[in-house]
Amino acid sequence: MSGFTYRDGVLHAEGVSLGDIADAVGTPIYVYSQTAIEDAYHELAEAVDAKICYAVKANSNQAVIATLARLGAGADVVSGGELARALAAGIKPADIVFSGVGKTRAEIAQALAAGIGQLNAESEAELAMISQVAEASGLTALVALRVNPDVDVETHEKIATGGYEHKFGIPVEDTMRLYAQANEMPGLQIVGLAVHIGSQLMEMSPFERAFRTMADLVGTLRAQGWPVERLDLGGGLGIPYLDEAPPGPKALADVIARTVGGLDCQLVVEPGRYLVGNAGVLMSRVILTKQTPSRRFVVVDAAMNDLLRPTLYEAEHRVTPVRQSGETGIAVPADIVGPVCETGDVLAKAAAMPPLAEGDLIAIGGAGAYGAVMASYYNSRALVGEVLVYQDSYAVVRPRQEPAALQALDSVPAWLAAEAR
Repeated sequence: MSGFTYRDGVLHAEGVSLGDIADAVGTPIYVYSQTAIEDAYHELAEAVDAKICYAVKANSNQAVIATLARLGAGADVVSGGELARALAAGIKPADIVFSGVGKTRAEIAQALAAGIGQLNAESEAELAMISQVAEASGLTALVALRVNPDVDVETHEKIATGGYEHKFGIPVEDTMRLYAQANEMPGLQIVGLAVHIGSQLMEMSPFERAFRTMADLVGTLRAQGWPVERLDLGGGLGIPYLDEAPPGPKALADVIARTVGGLDCQLVVEPGRYLVGNAGVLMSRVILTKQTPSRRFVVVDAAMNDLLRPTLYEAEHRVTPVRQSGETGIAVPADIVGPVCETGDVLAKAAAMPPLAEGDLIAIGGAGAYGAVMASYYNSRALVGEVLVYQDSYAVVRPRQEPAALQALDSVPAWLAAEAR
């Protein structure tokens, strides 16, 4: 929870009391520390000699993207919507990489019209599609082939991307043929290779294996006369959610240096979670507590529709009371659960918590990445809002969207309206 500390017994985001934010804007609410985002960026930029393209899917709030844009970051996007957000927040088109296995023709055309710096092609079929759209538009697509290096990683199966059982990338054995083929296709300028093996990686050996595979491919391509200007190394650096000790930017820099550092390629890294994950919390208020013969439940006003990671990934987040208790030695396990009508609506299991009562506030840490972006209206609940804090100031950077706004999007067909009359 970078940027979050206790002052006089109350948890603060930088210089602002979380209690004051909750009283002013309500809960549940995401709160981000701008300084924590900036600090994470600077730490990475000082360690790694590569262009940093922020993975927008981690947190696509305009204020978050704008914070990174002003530091000089590019963007890694995976949809036309993310591309539009990156451009609106001030990311330079030439610093945008468009990844993903299912870009539509419309999204490819959108990217070409914007003049982005790189489209990562993830299959032979997509390579042909990019060529067709580029030729029809009279524009040139700058393309990198995303390679699947078939590297096993120790992370959740739903966020591993670098094995042959996954949908991502081009198998290593097809890379040479497709690279040569792409150099002959109209509308394309092949600029290099890309790789991304997964997210929340807690050791460096998978990076090393993947990067060595890429170095070998670069050497072979160049030996056959093909230029390779860029090497996109993806993201994946893990962060601590509880007591983990993941490798940091310096460890990544060391691996890059001894594997691909001497290739004379323009290097790109695409961090998402690392930059914003621990810069955010989800703040929630206790509705009630409930004791059963076997479990203690703390029911709060945040739910799985606000923070999906614990349900989707069995992810564990640190839960902290916003106001410290004056009593000591009385923390006991409790399941932090929401009001959604699902047994899976659990935000934390057996979290050691002090006594909590109706109205008390908690902060769920590590929520700056894959939190608000995955939120939904499930159970017709309000869509959670977001706040950005900088020093002693805060701003609502996305207001809570109430159920009435969702209901207003619906319409009743004329035949049903007639029957009602």
